[in-house]
Amino acid sequence: MGDTLTTDTAQTALPPAPGADRYRSLEFADTAATLPAGQSYDLLAAPESAMRWLAAHGLTTPDVQLYEVCAQRMRTLRAHVRALFAARVDATTPPEESLHAVNEALTAVPTAPLLAWDGAQGLRRIQAHPTDRAVSHALAALAADAADLLTGPDAGILAACGSAPCDRFLLRTHGRRHWCSTRCGDRARAARAYARRSGAPG
Repeated sequence: MGDTLTTDTAQTALPPAPGADRYRSLEFADTAATLPAGQSYDLLAAPESAMRWLAAHGLTTPDVQLYEVCAQRMRTLRAHVRALFAARVDATTPPEESLHAVNEALTAVPTAPLLAWDGAQGLRRIQAHPTDRAVSHALAALAADAADLLTGPDAGILAACGSAPCDRFLLRTHGRRHWCSTRCGDRARAARAYARRSGAPG
């Protein structure tokens, strides 16, 4: 099926951006990207691919059924997280509706393990994940992760990929480099070299 092929190709073509191993919200923001030659991908485009992404990141179990309305909720939160990341990178005021959406996801379900009692084990902490609220729990975890990134010590190294048209986010690891992948870095260097050659006579 075309959709699955596109998402699988995208996953192998672009490795996770620097910092995605530390912040799931960074990888969540990067589940959609613009590529050269008018290409793009969206790993949350269909309920099946959205489900695979959640399961692969330990945010739900593969047996949970996802519907289009759930995938749409994920895409909506992703757009708001991306807007907050972009505002942080550009040092601009974040959109009020994006702050509201992330706060709504944070407070929709309890993110901390709840206190429970049963006769055999007594008091214990459990992570409540009723099937009908699995996506709400996943979105709450992603919203909390994004809030931690935006307010923590790594907020200052959050960057946008500097190789147009790529629009992925990353954490800068080497000085001023703002590339999300080797491929984007090579493309940016090639573009700079071409600009120097073509502009040298002037």
